[in-house]
Amino acid sequence: MLPLQADAAAIANSINYVWILVVSFLIFFMQPGFALLEAGQVRAKNVGNVLMKNMTDWGLGVLVYFIVGAGVAGIVGSLTSSSALDIMGAFSYIGEPGATGWIDWVFGAVFAMTAATIVSGAVAERMDFRAYVVFAGVITGIIYPVVQGLTWSGGLLAGSGYLGSALGVGYMDFAGATVVHMVGGIAGLVAAKMVGPRKGRFDEDGNSQPIPGHSMLLAVLGTLILAFGWYGFNVGTQATVLAAADDGSLTFMGAALGRVVLVTTLGMGAGAVAAMIVSTQWQGKPDPLWMANGLLAGLVAVTGAVPHVTWWGGLILGALGGAIVLPAYRWTVDSLKIDDVCGVFAVHGAAGALGTVLIPVFGASSSGAAILGDGYAFMGVTQLVMQVLGVAIIALWTVAATAVTFKVLDAVFGLRVSEEEELAGLDAGEHGISTYPEFVGDTGPDSARATLTTDGGVRTDGGAVAESGGETDD
Repeated sequence: MLPLQADAAAIANSINYVWILVVSFLIFFMQPGFALLEAGQVRAKNVGNVLMKNMTDWGLGVLVYFIVGAGVAGIVGSLTSSSALDIMGAFSYIGEPGATGWIDWVFGAVFAMTAATIVSGAVAERMDFRAYVVFAGVITGIIYPVVQGLTWSGGLLAGSGYLGSALGVGYMDFAGATVVHMVGGIAGLVAAKMVGPRKGRFDEDGNSQPIPGHSMLLAVLGTLILAFGWYGFNVGTQATVLAAADDGSLTFMGAALGRVVLVTTLGMGAGAVAAMIVSTQWQGKPDPLWMANGLLAGLVAVTGAVPHVTWWGGLILGALGGAIVLPAYRWTVDSLKIDDVCGVFAVHGAAGALGTVLIPVFGASSSGAAILGDGYAFMGVTQLVMQVLGVAIIALWTVAATAVTFKVLDAVFGLRVSEEEELAGLDAGEHGISTYPEFVGDTGPDSARATLTTDGGVRTDGGAVAESGGETDD
């Protein structure tokens, strides 16, 4: 227990760590946002399965990240830089209570859980739950921590890492546009490819067929909850609220906080509006789900950039992120023939990569020329090269690690549920429940619904609830 001393450093440190705790709780609140967003985009018969996966991401993920993941990040950081390898030091947080140990770990854990949760939306409605549980452990214990080690833990891409030292600059990703979101988006893309599309997603000629989710309301509410939590994600990463000087004075870091919150807000709005415009041009009418996805993509696009770019640069990055969502999704489905149910690659992968690569183009500098009321300075070709290399290295690792993991899972468990389970719905097949028991009407013997028997067959005699009459299944 650390007593609060009457000096500036102790006061600043205490307030800063209370701030870190508050924003960690806010980032955790993104979990129900993801759950609602994904649940709304699947059919009613699969909602419970999506909720189980989201709870598994958190429940299992935090345990794995505590026991393994955070330490792996420290080890990778040492192995890919000139730092001395200290395995015991990498896991020292386990026995280090207080601000520098457990609070820091919690702040790191909520970021790791976000990366894991993104994947469940890509593989919804057909992936074996056992395989997913193991993958949730792997991404929080190995895949994400390696990326964290290469970047935020001082490894290869950081200024002190081997590549950063060689180029003379470190990789810039402030709050995880690529470290968190692109990792989740690319892992989801690879996973969806290897699991295969849902039945009926493509016709005999390979043309994609729509399978709408059961609740636009849940999807949009989830989006807005995520946007709320994102303030913790971005503004919370500006962890220093009060700075203590050697002379004992305290400085409120209002300018830094202000830039982060403004760029976050403008990027969010610009992404939503851009997606609304693109969906209107593409489909003839504005689509609320695409606007919601554009809002999220705008946030992803500025997440790595918020303290580094001008306010108008953040607005442009957010608009670009929102504008590419629908084209990136159509390319994923129509060209790659990948059934990414919630469009996680378009929202988190493509937008995260684009926004992070372009950070140097919109750099903010107090000594730069005054443009539109904000200092501007191009950060240089070397920094741009580092951003491109960083995105490529993170993407290649994520693709390779996810592919290997899914190959092993396929051999051990099989990646997909049976056709009978997919028809009946994963709520019935994997969990023996119905999320909407009243949705299907009469539960008596005259009710005919497809459900699973104990031997894996399909029954239509009104047994356990399965396929909901309220869902849209095109």
